[in-house]
Amino acid sequence: MIYILLSSILLIPTLMGLGKLTENLLGSLFSGISGKILSGILGVSLIWTFLVFFIPLNIYAEIPTLLLGIFYFFKDKLYQDFYLFSKKDMVLMGCITLIIVFCSSFYPFILDHFGYYVPSIQWLTEYGLVKGISNLDLTLGQMSLWHIFQSGFSNFTDPFLRINAILLIIYAIYSIEKKSWIHLCFLTVLLLFSQSPSPDLPVIIFSLIILNEVISGNRNTTLLFGFSAFVFAIKPTMIWLPVLCLLYSVFIIRSNFRSLFLGSCIILLFCLKNIWTFGYPVFPIAIFDLNVNWKPNPEVLKISSQYAILKTYDMQYSYQEIQQFSAMDYIKNWLFLNGIKSKINILFILSLLTFIVFTSMKKDRIISLICISLLLKSVLVLLFSAQYRFFIDVFFAIFFVMTFQYINKRKALIIFSILSTIFVGFLTFPGVINQYIPSFRASGFMGKFEKEQLYKPSDYKHLQFDNFKVGNLNFNVSKDYPFNFDTPLPAISPSYIFDDVKAGIFPQLIDEKNIRKGFIWKKIDQKEKEQAEKLLNTIKNSGK
Repeated sequence: MIYILLSSILLIPTLMGLGKLTENLLGSLFSGISGKILSGILGVSLIWTFLVFFIPLNIYAEIPTLLLGIFYFFKDKLYQDFYLFSKKDMVLMGCITLIIVFCSSFYPFILDHFGYYVPSIQWLTEYGLVKGISNLDLTLGQMSLWHIFQSGFSNFTDPFLRINAILLIIYAIYSIEKKSWIHLCFLTVLLLFSQSPSPDLPVIIFSLIILNEVISGNRNTTLLFGFSAFVFAIKPTMIWLPVLCLLYSVFIIRSNFRSLFLGSCIILLFCLKNIWTFGYPVFPIAIFDLNVNWKPNPEVLKISSQYAILKTYDMQYSYQEIQQFSAMDYIKNWLFLNGIKSKINILFILSLLTFIVFTSMKKDRIISLICISLLLKSVLVLLFSAQYRFFIDVFFAIFFVMTFQYINKRKALIIFSILSTIFVGFLTFPGVINQYIPSFRASGFMGKFEKEQLYKPSDYKHLQFDNFKVGNLNFNVSKDYPFNFDTPLPAISPSYIFDDVKAGIFPQLIDEKNIRKGFIWKKIDQKEKEQAEKLLNTIKNSGK
């Protein structure tokens, strides 16, 4: 807890200073502490995304950034903004901060933390963006902008990767500054994302802030579309947000096309980043083929696509069974899965139907645009991979639009108190969730409270791995564990090794003397096939 507090004390002023610099160039989306910090996040994320093509985001990138931010924080006397808070607001902010740092000090339990978030950050801090990294481990082809942002502060300021906790503190500041108290209700649910650098948390927070600004009549369409494009670049399933800001700009504010320039540049940078790491503009979709020689093998992409379909049905049907579904079976079996995901899916459809009715009754142009945007996103998700994690943001958006006018400070504080008690209890006693909601599998990975959390966040260590060589590639594989969250690089997840061998290929270095030159795949010859089979036998014998 103490460590996270110290990180926030260093990072918040840094981001404010960097935000002031960004506002000097791009203008301000809204005033206040939170406005400057969000500008700082945007500015430093975009600069680092450009730089990480050429350099790793190690301590030599972090320290100058910290010094620059702190310098402008004091030079422009930005600390005076904190004096605008009343004593009651300061007490409230202090209580919320303590709850956030306590919840974020628990062990990470989201599986993507170990298989995607931490390995991505390792690569970014040690090597930067590596061409064709998806050939080594397909998941790494994503390299979210949020992980680029986290990587730059992971060497010194935030080595335990609790940047999401600091973002929650910033979100609380926004709620108090804007007197938009409904955000405190959302903050309690988001406590579950505070132990990992999950991109789900920033995209939900940023989307709610942008929604609030759009509904409040913010006319800075350049930055509204720019921030929404930034959210899309963090997680492309948030496509509804730039669509909304585009529609808002054209039909409500009637801005000219120059207001789309910043957002278009961000989307272009996002596409270039994906082409560099994945070979196609939008991960994981193999469209707009530029025929670069580092794009993934088609068979591996096919296996990944089939796995996404299996995940849509919570692995409760085989791929062959799903292929035999009728149109009605696709819908019925998705709605009536065994376990909690069935309830989430049904609630999703009911929420959309309710929101459509609400929109038709309101007859408000902005709410109509929000409804159109959310429906577009929902249709795309249902067509490609209808996993609940891809549409969870829709719940937040619908609830916000339908209730923000009715939740005042008193109601928000009551809801915040009740929900924060519940979620703190969930994190402290995870066995309770496991007992009453056994289909919520994540509860099985939650660690219990430890007294060491009072000064530093709980963190797992594994550090057991085997070394192998196939062709010109020396690599490591985690021993007796399916993910490589602390395995020395280069590392490959066992599941992708099986996929590669099944496809008759294996990743190879473009230049065996320089990992930064990237990876390609090649068909394995007889000698390499023998090496791969020996590797598979070792993995199987170790219990994977």
